[in-house]
Amino acid sequence: MQRVIIRNGRLIFPGSIESGLILVCEQGVISEIMEERLFSLAGDDRLIDAKGNYVAPGFIDIHTHGGGGHDFMDGTVAAYLGAAETHARHGTTALLPTTLTSTFDELVNTFAVYKAAVNQNRKGARFLGLHLEGPYFAYNQRGAQDPKYLRNPEPEEYNRILAESADIVRWSLAPELPGALEFGELLASAGILPSIAHSDAIYEEVLDAFHAGFSHVTHLYSAMSSVTRRNAFRYAGVLEAAYLIEDMTVEIIADGVHLPKPLLQFVYRFKGPERTALCTDSMRGAGMPDGESILGSLEKGQRVIIEDGVAKLPDRTAFAGSVATTDRLVRTMVEVAEVPLVDAVRMMTLTPARIMHVDHRKGSIEKGKDADLVIFDDNIDVSHTIIEGDVIYGN
Repeated sequence: MQRVIIRNGRLIFPGSIESGLILVCEQGVISEIMEERLFSLAGDDRLIDAKGNYVAPGFIDIHTHGGGGHDFMDGTVAAYLGAAETHARHGTTALLPTTLTSTFDELVNTFAVYKAAVNQNRKGARFLGLHLEGPYFAYNQRGAQDPKYLRNPEPEEYNRILAESADIVRWSLAPELPGALEFGELLASAGILPSIAHSDAIYEEVLDAFHAGFSHVTHLYSAMSSVTRRNAFRYAGVLEAAYLIEDMTVEIIADGVHLPKPLLQFVYRFKGPERTALCTDSMRGAGMPDGESILGSLEKGQRVIIEDGVAKLPDRTAFAGSVATTDRLVRTMVEVAEVPLVDAVRMMTLTPARIMHVDHRKGSIEKGKDADLVIFDDNIDVSHTIIEGDVIYGN
């Protein structure tokens, strides 16, 4: 198998940026990292000259609903592959296809489609498993989720769903709902990440949830409780709990719209790059021009408007998911939040890999790890995306 050799790049490691190194990709993994002066090129090697640009681990998006005009709820293999290819052009090498609140039949259909798409996905970001977002959410924190599908977790239903697919690796829900803690314990025991989302919980309920296995918070600041008053007494909410529970990890939609500069900086300062992942939460409008679009499936989704770099409900009362790509997230953290590039990349690579327990093979440039790499310039414009040693995108 042909080796891929990357030279003349500034390699981004978890704590440093280094030059003068050769990166050798062989049999889908990083086989060597060595000084350029010690390396000899073989006749059939494919040489990529990074031209002094950055070479980083491939970006990992643990929360995305689609892109390039496709939504994972469309229920077609073409939608899965089209979204994966769109995101790969922006540096994403792995992602979690994410569902919306829907019917049982829609979920079962997307499970089958996911399996078929995994086997056919050769030109796009690889799928790490399915992320179910909902339908177990608090009505008052529903955001753009369709309220007619919201309900409490019932064992009869969620056990049927779990029996239908072995590909579920993450499930976002509101932990204060009746039966949610027991469900979270079940998920955690099965190796599925229970994540707090669209929740009206108070701090004490979040703490109980954390002990039940809810170790992550979905899109921090979006659709969650903060300080509330009940009979004159103040209670901390999900937001405060995310900061106070030290080992709780979070994800943020760092598109510069969902969270402004001060909040991006606040999250970075108090949760740090080790416990903060960047995610797109992108809908089908990612990589598409402004105008009308659809959130969710083409058949049953909601009409939304793309403008000002974000998707909105038609009455503009709430955001309806982002249209960001992962390169935009890193660029925003560096240029807007003024975060060091090393840390911005870590939040897009190693931290999400650790949250999803795939850091033994992804998330950093290390010998023996998957050869998932992205090359970009000082403006975070992507020139190459390499997945398991294959050049998926080359500008």
